[in-house]
Amino acid sequence: MFKNLILSDTTVAKIEWEMTPDLAFCTFSAKGLREELTNTDERVCYFFIDNWGEQPKLYLMERGIRHVQILAEIKAPVELMIDCITSQGGTPSSKNNYPIDADLKSWLRTNVVEPDDSPFLVSTIEEPTVEEDMGAPLPPVGETGFSGDKTTLPTEYCTLHDDQIGPLITHWDFYDSLLNPQGKFDNALADTGDGLTVFDERTGILWQRAGLDLCSNRSMKGKIEQLNTEGFAGYHDWRMPALEEAMSLMESSPNAKGVYLQSCFSKEQPFIFVAARRKPTGYWFVNYKQGKVYWSSGTVPGGFCKLCRRVD
Repeated sequence: MFKNLILSDTTVAKIEWEMTPDLAFCTFSAKGLREELTNTDERVCYFFIDNWGEQPKLYLMERGIRHVQILAEIKAPVELMIDCITSQGGTPSSKNNYPIDADLKSWLRTNVVEPDDSPFLVSTIEEPTVEEDMGAPLPPVGETGFSGDKTTLPTEYCTLHDDQIGPLITHWDFYDSLLNPQGKFDNALADTGDGLTVFDERTGILWQRAGLDLCSNRSMKGKIEQLNTEGFAGYHDWRMPALEEAMSLMESSPNAKGVYLQSCFSKEQPFIFVAARRKPTGYWFVNYKQGKVYWSSGTVPGGFCKLCRRVD
């Protein structure tokens, strides 16, 4: 199987059968927090079921400390994948990722891993694009056609209980694939002309088109300080967005790049830190890849960031 895939040079050519999406996230994010870490080349491979689409899909994932890549889709029988999901308490409509079970493992060994050439293995690796497609041009500032009242969103760093998230999402009518799938917050995004930022005339927020790379919460704060010292896009007051601000960018369906964002934003920051801690423990994140709010343990706070600033 490995002979038919494009692997990183340091990937161990074996399957981690006991690895799960959650365990992989925790394991590699925790390793990535070590400030003294010098070797980030470690890679492992594991199978998992992605049940976020209309039908479940079985993938082979290559995972590292700062590396996540789907190597292949496995065209397994749908009934076998559904049985695997239901055996773990899910349903065919449950939007989640699932580890494989014993039956699926046995099928994979026989039909995918051991044969020299498996018809069920479809590589998903494509040649890298030179430049990311940033969608159709936005109207210039002042020409979006927005004429309503400006929406002033909270900006303060805060602590939120689990039971506060749902009411917060519905209050602002933000889209969340689990908590408010009918939500829709209409932005009025405008091109600032610098190629680096986008201005939302509805909220008065200036956003990075791209963002900051994966790191710990502590390291992220240091990166923000450095960016402000350098004066990114001519400003020195960039900050981590509040949960409400980050959710205001959430689109109600994924774009052509597979993220729930307007295409003018980069896809390279799939889940971002926000200025909110979880009570009793953990950090809140906004996940543009899956269209939802989620939290992660305080011991595994690795994430990306998309910075913003309020324009008065």
